Amino acid sequence: MKNKINFGAIIVYYIIAVICRYAATKTNLLSGIENPYLVILLRGVGPALGALAAIKIFALKNPMSLKGIYKNAIVPFAVYWILPAVLIASSYYFTIGKFPILLMFTILVYGLLEEIGWRGFLQEQLKSLPKFTSILIIAVLWFAWHLNFEMTASNLIFFGIIFFGTWGIGKVYSSTGSLLAAAGVHSLNNFFRNGLHETELTLIVVLLIIWVGFIIIYNRKYKTAVNPA
Repeated sequence: MKNKINFGAIIVYYIIAVICRYAATKTNLLSGIENPYLVILLRGVGPALGALAAIKIFALKNPMSLKGIYKNAIVPFAVYWILPAVLIASSYYFTIGKFPILLMFTILVYGLLEEIGWRGFLQEQLKSLPKFTSILIIAVLWFAWHLNFEMTASNLIFFGIIFFGTWGIGKVYSSTGSLLAAAGVHSLNNFFRNGLHETELTLIVVLLIIWVGFIIIYNRKYKTAVNPA
């Protein structure tokens, strides 16, 4: 039997997520904070706060896990966080002469804060819908959450990225059940704020190949362990 969608919980979640986003990006509320890494995190905390509030208020049985199908959280942490952080920080070193490790993990935590909401909560709440419908709803809400409604070519491209990101990250989350894995993939775009060049594109392709291969191989072993012949 399909789970009934709790629209009240989704509304509460989204209102909190948008209010937090608006306060962080459209007001001067964060202007007094000198730590740039903290500012980054506060800009993305809304979906996590909204999800946790909705789950608490409506007493939802909404499964969330950092480790997912893996035996412990160390595996997805190493594959989806340590690996991209080391590779991308090394790339930055050869470009600008320093290892921005703190920036790397700030971006990864930012991705986790978003993924708690978009995948951990909203995707779970909408999983009874047809996949395309669920993807479209999440993509539209995620795009609108950024509070940038100008009808420009770059915004249309951004919506396309959001839509395919919703599909791709959603596949990772449904395959692994791990918020760490979803956050790692989510963060790929945020790592390269100054645009994509040959080196960055190569890193993204390499990481995606490694991650897709790892998911396929691990899932085969996981299914064999759960359902032995």
